[in-house]
Amino acid sequence: MTLASFESRRAVGIWLLAVAAIIVGMVVVGGLTRLTGSGLSITEWDPIVGAIPPLNHADWMEAFHKYQQIPQYTRENAGMTLDGFKGIFWWEWSHRLLGRLIGVVFFLPFLWFAWRGAITRKEIPRMIVLFLLGGLQGFIGWWMVESGLEVRVSVSQYRLAIHLGTALILFGAILWTALEYLRPKADGARVSFAKWGVAFAGLVYFQMLLGAIVAGLHAGLIYNTWPSMDGRFAPEGAFFFKPWWTNFTENAGLAQFDHRMVAYLVGISALALWLRGKRAHLAGYARMTGDLVLGVTGLQIILGILTLLHQVPEALAAFHQFIAVALLASALWHAYELRNHAERQSVQPAAAIA
Repeated sequence: MTLASFESRRAVGIWLLAVAAIIVGMVVVGGLTRLTGSGLSITEWDPIVGAIPPLNHADWMEAFHKYQQIPQYTRENAGMTLDGFKGIFWWEWSHRLLGRLIGVVFFLPFLWFAWRGAITRKEIPRMIVLFLLGGLQGFIGWWMVESGLEVRVSVSQYRLAIHLGTALILFGAILWTALEYLRPKADGARVSFAKWGVAFAGLVYFQMLLGAIVAGLHAGLIYNTWPSMDGRFAPEGAFFFKPWWTNFTENAGLAQFDHRMVAYLVGISALALWLRGKRAHLAGYARMTGDLVLGVTGLQIILGILTLLHQVPEALAAFHQFIAVALLASALWHAYELRNHAERQSVQPAAAIA
């Protein structure tokens, strides 16, 4: 590989990291949109014209009138002033604007890199799939909002989890692709426990989906004690609803309990993966990312406890969500290093590494 081609592929990797960073921002703003009850403030989906916010008083009154027709306003926010509406409108508008920005920041540089040959012909279909996945995410976002416009006063927790889950898949796919450009794969360089790195990233992803269910049910506002749940190990009436399996996604107490238990499992798994790496004498990025995973996991558990104890304040909850994405990113990076770069280092004797 020539120096020019190396620099070109490095530029592609940096561009993809920038796109991933915008997705992180969108996830955090999306969390704040939900926390502030702003997600239903824009009752129409117009991918093009909708990018322009109300420009005068008449436009604002028209948007406010549309919001006044939905159950969230009539049941929860009746009497809201126009200024109050503007406060929630800007959160949702900013969230949607970030979604549009991701499309532009991805598509235009993609055309440039493909034309320059930094993205090869065989790599183009993968990039197209990523772009289409981003478009699908926008559609899912509107599908989620629709669930709260006619009967409910908030969006469906199921659609919220699907919306977040798709965003995280897109984030993970772009991050992994960026790593392949920045740190090309080495054939055969794979430690024996590399699959556990991937499994851990999957566990973190699952825990984040459980977090979406907790958020959708407002389950963080109950049982605000730790380590017990108001003096009990498990919530009261954990299987109150029938059939019993619906409680996992409909019962707020059980949803919070599940999120707690999987958090402990994530912590134990992070420690086990880190210890396995120590025994394998990992070095370089494989070792560094293992340390990073363990540290971010510990921070995330502490933030989760504090967020619960303080009844989900907006700033703390947003930080908790941001660190959750950082943990997923760390886990994916560690999994990548274990799969593609660690073997040549781990086979060295401990004395040689020292």
